[in-house]
Amino acid sequence: MSSDVAYQSAAELLANLRAGHLSAVEALDALTARCAERNPEINVVVTTDLEWARQRARAIDEARARGEALGPLAGLPMTVKDSLMTEGVLTTSGAPELADFVPDRDAAAVARLKAAGAVIWGKTNLPIYAGDAQSYNEVFGTSNNPWDTNRSPGGSSGGSAGALAAGFTPLEVGSDIGGSIRIPSAMCGTVGHKPSYGIVSAKGQIPGPPGTLTEADLAVVGPMARTVEDCRMALGLLAGADDWHEVGWRLELPPARRPGPEGLRVAVWADDPYCPVDPEIAAAIERVAGQLEGVGAVVDHTARPTGFDFAKADTVFWQLLGAALSGGWSPTEIEELAARAARGDAPEGALGVGGVTARHRAWLSANERRLQMRARWREFFGQWDVLLAPVSPTVAIPHDHSYPMTARTIEVAGQTRSYMTQMQWMGLFGAVYLPVTVVPIGLHSNGMPIGVQVAGPFLEDHTTLAAAGFIEALVGGTPRPPGW
Repeated sequence: MSSDVAYQSAAELLANLRAGHLSAVEALDALTARCAERNPEINVVVTTDLEWARQRARAIDEARARGEALGPLAGLPMTVKDSLMTEGVLTTSGAPELADFVPDRDAAAVARLKAAGAVIWGKTNLPIYAGDAQSYNEVFGTSNNPWDTNRSPGGSSGGSAGALAAGFTPLEVGSDIGGSIRIPSAMCGTVGHKPSYGIVSAKGQIPGPPGTLTEADLAVVGPMARTVEDCRMALGLLAGADDWHEVGWRLELPPARRPGPEGLRVAVWADDPYCPVDPEIAAAIERVAGQLEGVGAVVDHTARPTGFDFAKADTVFWQLLGAALSGGWSPTEIEELAARAARGDAPEGALGVGGVTARHRAWLSANERRLQMRARWREFFGQWDVLLAPVSPTVAIPHDHSYPMTARTIEVAGQTRSYMTQMQWMGLFGAVYLPVTVVPIGLHSNGMPIGVQVAGPFLEDHTTLAAAGFIEALVGGTPRPPGW
């Protein structure tokens, strides 16, 4: 049965559960058996809670047999990223100091999924404190890409995307501050949605430290799946006012601008001299833009926000990212970094280190530049519905855990580039809070998946999801890794 269940979408599995074609216990057992057999090859699922999951699945089966009303995800077996606190289940965020941490409450996103009836049976791997574009840590080791175990599944939600690609789970929840949903989704050939900032509560996400109430600037929590429809369904359950605001606020996201690709206004930004991408990635984006045009979309390859400068936008992104991550550094470390900056030394070390020491007035200046960019994007999306752009300059990279991260390099079409350029196309949209759906659009000549970012106007998540769905239909859906 595990092979029958493994690559069913969440929607298909739920339909089969409701129709009585299989029970919640059978679905759970099928996926966990597959994981037990194949996970050692890729090490993407790092913690399980099968006793609790079977009890919950059994209770759901019994309630369904009694004809009781059940939640929209009732009986769906799934995993979540190990940065999201899960009550009674080890939650480490890849950090040795949290190797024994068992939360007494759920992260907000986990609580919403459980309330909808999901059976969360496992946690998936990530880099320490979700701070890398690969997924490895001292607690659980390295996760491999199901497409090529010599390559990374991306990060920081690499375990999430890898588990989806391997058929261990139909649905996942990841987080994204600098591309952590989008990069793994592209590198593993799966679908991921980075929501508009603020519409899905990130409370209970680590970092910050367990119990932190602050929700970091730029950071979002969002759905990952093998189909766009599953991401859309999950977003509907995850999005909404958090417990601070639900007493008086309600979220009503607007519907997709177009019911089909006919008339969809598509801008294409497939490459840029500031951050050149592998020619095969750019060609794949141009190809899918042509397919959209062939079914009635209006496509433009030169449209950009008025006066927009990629380099300046990238600078603002890194300033804001560094400030958002500064709470993870000790006062002594910040003093040392400030001294380096004063000497004019290049940033060295972890993700976002360059902006950690900024004074508040510098953050205010960067935030004002962000708001000016948001205004230009709002004007742009008055004329265009979505924009297609690369996810990263390259497809999934070989494992590289050398230190410091900022000194690593990647190969892009035979050229050696900084490792950190993997985040530059991410920052274009993350810095300004825009929704982005990543969907696979083909394979590179080296056999690895290629994804595209479908970006859209703030709070119009359903427009990016709909456009990604049109693309999904044109390219034939999510590919399956060879041998899986």
